[in-house]
Amino acid sequence: MLAHRNIPRHSTMTKVLLTGGSGFIAAHILELLVQRGYEIVTTVRSEDKASQIREAHPHAKLSVVIVPDIAQPDAFDEVVKTPGLDVVLHTASPFHFNWSDAKTELLEPAITGTTSILKAIKKSAPGVKRVVVTSSFVSMLSVEGLQDPNKVYSESDWNPNTYEDGLTGNKVAAYRVSKTVAEQSAWKFVAEEKPNFDLVTICPPLVFGPTVHHLSSLSAINTSNERFVDLVQGKWKNEILPSIGVNLWVDVRDVALAHVAAFEKPDAGGKRFFCTAGKFCNREIAAAARKNFPELKDKLPSEEVMGGDYPAVVPGYDNSRATGVLGIDWIDLEKSTVDNIKSLLAIGA
Repeated sequence: MLAHRNIPRHSTMTKVLLTGGSGFIAAHILELLVQRGYEIVTTVRSEDKASQIREAHPHAKLSVVIVPDIAQPDAFDEVVKTPGLDVVLHTASPFHFNWSDAKTELLEPAITGTTSILKAIKKSAPGVKRVVVTSSFVSMLSVEGLQDPNKVYSESDWNPNTYEDGLTGNKVAAYRVSKTVAEQSAWKFVAEEKPNFDLVTICPPLVFGPTVHHLSSLSAINTSNERFVDLVQGKWKNEILPSIGVNLWVDVRDVALAHVAAFEKPDAGGKRFFCTAGKFCNREIAAAARKNFPELKDKLPSEEVMGGDYPAVVPGYDNSRATGVLGIDWIDLEKSTVDNIKSLLAIGA
């Protein structure tokens, strides 16, 4: 048997660990992995979520493991001992806005939630050759850059805010710092520990698109998609929500594809990927909804309704690395909006 050890493994033999399998992005990754015939181990926080995933994929080569608290330093120690793991896709993230102490409830859990799994893989999963970590555009942006019409964001950019800046109490800044230090800690680990695997990070901005994971209620929708719920429920009828903050977006299915391509394509190793389809404003979302859902006319804003235009400044973006290396043909805003609204109507919006 030893003579066969160097034969490249076919996808159906590759075993993938996907953390946080019930999340918005991870649910789409899981669908792709099932479609492509991978053997999958996924982690969730509760038996309730585990049973929902098993029911959704009854015929997949899939096992679901409960990891109740990913912020614990030993959270992933056992699951990485699953025999035959080749790839780890780490999407689980201990994020919430209702914290009172940034250090103990946000920053440290973000770092631990990333580095603990890397340590566990190095120690107990020698077969893993690549780890893909879900990061965020917030680990790239700067407040100044968002106000600079000549700024073009790319993978070379890092959020300049430090760990200390994250302790100031501003919740938005602290969240951005938590994602930044988590990603930086992953790159630092690989550089210093020289483990058996290489690293890829995926950095999306606002993530739109259809919901495939189980939602207990519409109030549980991911933050980026709340605007679509408001739209179809008539909350933009008289004024479209202002387009403030980050005006870059991507469809969740492209983010999922990026994660899978990141381990399927050898050239992706050791790289960050800025995964964005481009610029958007809420007025464009409203127009796409109006064009495609005439039956929602009474809920949607008419063309005369004000608001939702682009802010005075939207920085540029360079997504050529993700387009070229990962081979992504970006889903456009109209298709993303249509598929998103269809999925929301199907669950009672």
